[in-house]
Amino acid sequence: MADLICIGEALIDFVAMEPCTDVGASGGFLRAPGGAPANVAVAAARLGCSSAFLGKVGEDPFGRFLARTIAAAGVNIDGMVFAPRHRTGLAFVSLGPSGERDFCFFRNPSADMTFTPAELNLPLIDSCKAIHFGSITLIDPAPRRATLAAISHARSAGKLVSYDPNLRPPLWNSLADARKRIFQGMRLADLVKVSMEELNFLFNSDLAVNCADQTELQGRAQLLLKKFPGIKLLTVTFGPDGSAWFSRNGSSGRINGFSVEAVDTTGAGDGFIGAVITGLLAAGIDSGTLAGAADQLVTAIVTRANAVGAIATTTKGAIPAMPDNAAVDQFLKGQ
Repeated sequence: MADLICIGEALIDFVAMEPCTDVGASGGFLRAPGGAPANVAVAAARLGCSSAFLGKVGEDPFGRFLARTIAAAGVNIDGMVFAPRHRTGLAFVSLGPSGERDFCFFRNPSADMTFTPAELNLPLIDSCKAIHFGSITLIDPAPRRATLAAISHARSAGKLVSYDPNLRPPLWNSLADARKRIFQGMRLADLVKVSMEELNFLFNSDLAVNCADQTELQGRAQLLLKKFPGIKLLTVTFGPDGSAWFSRNGSSGRINGFSVEAVDTTGAGDGFIGAVITGLLAAGIDSGTLAGAADQLVTAIVTRANAVGAIATTTKGAIPAMPDNAAVDQFLKGQ
């Protein structure tokens, strides 16, 4: 049983060994377990929240490696399914000088693209307090049905629903389809995390807003809250510049980032939202009380989440970089 369920993809990131902007130009790669929902489950587990992962990998060496790694991090994998005829998804990632990424995916189809509603572990969902998902499993019909069935099951029981679009344009047939499906996910969520780049994408505007434009940022956040009345708390991440939060009750806050020497930004957002969910659950916040959460509490939770995201950029790979509470406490003491 687990307080947090993360449903979606688990895959292997092959991270370029040296900085380059073209993933095909790298001379070598480091194998790193990843996949956004799996990253969130690990981040939460390392921060003291009981978590479980629901998803599908190949019955192959990479799939078994992912299962061992996720389980070793303290995540329940009873809902992990192994596909005998499809391989585990792979992603090759190049890193620029400041940790920015370029992706090349191998999914033709990968096991996660064949996850079906019949393969859902519903008792795990029944036991949880919150469920988290992303948009990648909304791309293809089978995992879309499975994801929506899981979220519907959780919502009907009053569970807190968390969502991170985690936009990866190369995986979508078109950006219009990506926007449509991402909006579909937002209609189901209580808690949403978007990056600044994703916020600009969702508005499909020629005018790109940056985090320094407080008025326009506030306006776009309020428009999203108006468009999706189910969202009770919206968080927007700015990479090294920190993040902001916007509540259904009209409150908002801006928290500065932490200065670190970033080597790989993969998983930073996953660490951030994993920390936010963990903080909310630890404070006894659920779907019914999220909109009324005290400003001071939300600010404290998001500040700690910023620290988790920052620490996650200092190590290559996503899952290997997720810190525990002792590391976060030590980091914050040094600020």
